[in-house]
Amino acid sequence: MVIIMMRVAELTALLHLASPALPIGAFSYSQGLEAAIEAQLITNADSARDWILSGLTNVLASGELPFLAHQIERWRVHDATGLAEANSEFLASRESLELRRETEQMGWSLRQLCASLEWGDAARRATLDRLTPVAQPTAFAFAAFAHDVPADAALAAYAFSWVENQAAAALKAVPLGQLAGQRIIVALRGAIDAAVARALATSPDDINTFAPQLGILSARHESQYSRLFRS
Repeated sequence: MVIIMMRVAELTALLHLASPALPIGAFSYSQGLEAAIEAQLITNADSARDWILSGLTNVLASGELPFLAHQIERWRVHDATGLAEANSEFLASRESLELRRETEQMGWSLRQLCASLEWGDAARRATLDRLTPVAQPTAFAFAAFAHDVPADAALAAYAFSWVENQAAAALKAVPLGQLAGQRIIVALRGAIDAAVARALATSPDDINTFAPQLGILSARHESQYSRLFRS
């Protein structure tokens, strides 16, 4: 087993990127969770945990996380063509209009932050600026590379941030108590580790975004009568 020691600067950058205070608007989205509550697929803390676990295991680990890993490598070698093609493929893979708008809005916000804080080198920032629209994981991959964050740590931060946001959405929409939300996050620590390992072993050709139930629920959410979230 190879153990990589992370410098404090890298760890601080990683915590920043995973923070719910990062101003990219993640708090305003539930990624289908609110529609699952409306469909009574989520009714309590246990079903919320199971829904989030399923999304992490069956959607994120096979699609978004491996895509993020390969985008980090493309930023490392500065493969501008590969970055643009993969970014376009990811946008086309979104299951609904809501989910596509979500990744575009968060990607745009994160790109603005990267430019304003002058993260990374000028050449790569110029490449990022040309990616319009830009998917959130493409922009996140740029930020992770710009801070010399190892790929496995970047994927873990991305997955944890997603789980934390899902738990926060469940707290508001089910609703759940704060302790129930923390129990969900603690229960999924091992699943995050497994999802990262699986993602790192996934080749570009094996990335899979097939999630029909999520697509249906997300499409229903577009016309849901009462909602707190934008997705």
